[in-house]
Amino acid sequence: MKQLKERYLSLDVFRGLTLFLMIIVNTPGSWSFIYKPLHHAPWNGFTLTDLVFPTFLFVVGNAMSFSLKKFEEIGNTAFLKKVFKRTFLIFLIGFLLYWFPFFKDGALKPISETRIFGVLQRIALCYCFAALILHYWKPKGALIFSVIALVGYHIILLLFGDLTMQGNAAIKADLWLIGSSHMYKGEGFPFDPEGVLSTLPAIVNVIAGYFAGVFLQQKGKTYEAIAKLTMVGGVLIFLALGWDLLLPINKKLWTSSYVLLTVGIDVMVLSILVFVIEILKKRSWTYFFEVFGKNPLFIYILSGVFATLLFTFSIGESSAYGWIAENVFMSWMGNLFGSLMFALVFTMILWLIAYYMDKKKIYIKV
Repeated sequence: MKQLKERYLSLDVFRGLTLFLMIIVNTPGSWSFIYKPLHHAPWNGFTLTDLVFPTFLFVVGNAMSFSLKKFEEIGNTAFLKKVFKRTFLIFLIGFLLYWFPFFKDGALKPISETRIFGVLQRIALCYCFAALILHYWKPKGALIFSVIALVGYHIILLLFGDLTMQGNAAIKADLWLIGSSHMYKGEGFPFDPEGVLSTLPAIVNVIAGYFAGVFLQQKGKTYEAIAKLTMVGGVLIFLALGWDLLLPINKKLWTSSYVLLTVGIDVMVLSILVFVIEILKKRSWTYFFEVFGKNPLFIYILSGVFATLLFTFSIGESSAYGWIAENVFMSWMGNLFGSLMFALVFTMILWLIAYYMDKKKIYIKV
């Protein structure tokens, strides 16, 4: 039991670190003033920010390496009920976040214009499919699926479109399946980076996290385990860079090379965390991230609600969000640094809420 608890410390820290970065990159004071590492790559390419979302999927898989053991003991009916219920709730919350605050100019915002897919929706779908694949097809079947999914997705992208933002197979599938009115329009036209087709390779990020978690449980807290994880991570990064020559690393398309790169980096980061936390016992710094890791979905949802409310209410001719960012931070700190400090303070407010919840032993699970 002690070993399991320590495993979860590493997992909580990894999850909390990921959530911390997710909130930072999602809430700058101004999208016009962001330090380069906090930008997503405009199309092909890779930045630190492009690592954040797939890492969250990876730690979902890591947690699944523990939870699926319990699911094996409850029978198929109970397993399916738990998985489908969790999938539905997370997906629904994600949809409601895009619909929120539900009213605009005194009228109910039309569902016909609300974005259907998004970050939480992708988490829900990837969790669902990964859980079903691992439970019924077992690890060997999951590995075969992962290879077929990555290679198959590559072939689909090449056969049914080009690799431009407006001509790729993923956008064509989304336009056909969900329609332009339900898609993300932040690029100036309907294009959903969390759409239907590109969810297929993202499932592999969850499965990879599961394999990493199982490997650590089997091998224990040993230097050999850390070394093997590091080598696997290095090999995956090397393969990703090679695949990039055929299919560019691209977060918005979630290309197969992007999957290998992010999994490779995640495996190496996880090995470092386990080495520092479990082997060296260096834990004085971990609590900050552990707090975030205890209620990750709730805090992420709260961050979205909080930001939306600040954008909804006005101060003068500006939103409360923009007014605070400009007058409290950017006006005297400078645009870039002030924008970053706004994000940090925003994140720290959420951390204080997470800290209070942890002290009161309040853990909200979907």
